[in-house]
Amino acid sequence: MPLKLKTPETITGKIVVILASVGMTLFAVLLVANFSSGEKRVMEDIPRLYSVADTQFERSMSVLLGPAIIGGNKVEALLNGDEIFPAMLKSIHEAKQSVNLETYIYWSEKIGDDFADALAERARAGVKVHVLVDWVGSSKMDAKAIDKMVKAGVEFEKYHPLRWYTLGRINNRTHRKLMVVDGKIGYTGGVGIAALWTGNAQDPDHWRDSHFRIEGPVVAQMQAVFMDNWIKTTGRVLHGPIYFPPLAAVGDLGAQTFSSSPSGGTESMHLMYEMAFTAARQSISISSAYFVPDQRTRDTLLNALKRGVKLKIIMPGAHTDADTVRSSSRGMWGELLKAGAEMYEYQPTMYHCKVMIVDGLLTSVGSTNFDDRSMRLNDEANVNVYNAEFARRQTVIFEQDIARSRRITYAMWNARPWNEKLWEVVTSHMGALL
Repeated sequence: MPLKLKTPETITGKIVVILASVGMTLFAVLLVANFSSGEKRVMEDIPRLYSVADTQFERSMSVLLGPAIIGGNKVEALLNGDEIFPAMLKSIHEAKQSVNLETYIYWSEKIGDDFADALAERARAGVKVHVLVDWVGSSKMDAKAIDKMVKAGVEFEKYHPLRWYTLGRINNRTHRKLMVVDGKIGYTGGVGIAALWTGNAQDPDHWRDSHFRIEGPVVAQMQAVFMDNWIKTTGRVLHGPIYFPPLAAVGDLGAQTFSSSPSGGTESMHLMYEMAFTAARQSISISSAYFVPDQRTRDTLLNALKRGVKLKIIMPGAHTDADTVRSSSRGMWGELLKAGAEMYEYQPTMYHCKVMIVDGLLTSVGSTNFDDRSMRLNDEANVNVYNAEFARRQTVIFEQDIARSRRITYAMWNARPWNEKLWEVVTSHMGALL
């Protein structure tokens, strides 16, 4: 039998096959790394042992989930850009020692320039200014705005920029919206720095959103959350009285700053919401820009409905920045609607609020959405407020939003066209890719 010699073409072919195999393996490893934290998930229902009104609820939220609930705080709700941006810019202009800003979206439009000018001016005045933006969310940011701040002395960083050695965490973004001024005044909510958030939600080009101005001891917890990602990004530790001054009581609200991240516990935010739903006795009100809860969360809400808890949810309607997310969400409404949940779609513009109110006692505000990306992939931060009067004021705002919304009944949901149902099935399997 004649000896078969390996031709250059044969050798090249095998090399191509080997390289393709290595490439596919690497891709699979990166895919798993980006869409899975590797942590164990809570698989069973949380037993209901107490209500939100029980002191044991606050004790568990403090000790089991942490950090501690502390009193003496004041929280002001700001509605839409006309209230939010002037308040934030005023705090920056009045800063005496430090400004720390972390945001997912920072785009270079007029409002972006206004912030860049204010931050640069404070830096030139000797104030320590640190800005951390997400590399993906703030990709539209103009280099001129960055250069203006950096030349003025602002320490500017991007969170998880694309590098060959960061491919395994490219899907981990900071979705937090935090600003802390002089270690005494904090802001958080759903607002990014872009023209979409300006105005007063008067048309589809100006979104409906809420942000919150916070004073009191809980601001130190907000500052600590900012520091967490600042240290991860830069390796530099910011401390001392210009960042963590003594904070006296300025109000009567109990509050805690609650955060989550893939590196610091992806289940924590998820668990916080489930514990609140499990403890609910009377009502759950949810404002959510992206409502795509997993099955365990839906089961927890269904159990609450069976106990007689009134569940109301407001989400975006036709005006949305993510049609696929809306379709995925609508596909899972059936069991909730059938069980008695009231589901609403906001009509005038994109609805970007992220607020939860439980039993008229607990209000959670911040950056977190009800989807897998927020619960397991992003870095998020919320402030939980434990006060009946504050919850009452937020409920008034919630009902005002309902008045501008369209209620979707089970009959309406069940009668939607077949092509919508088909697309909902497709989008529901896209999960964290949305």
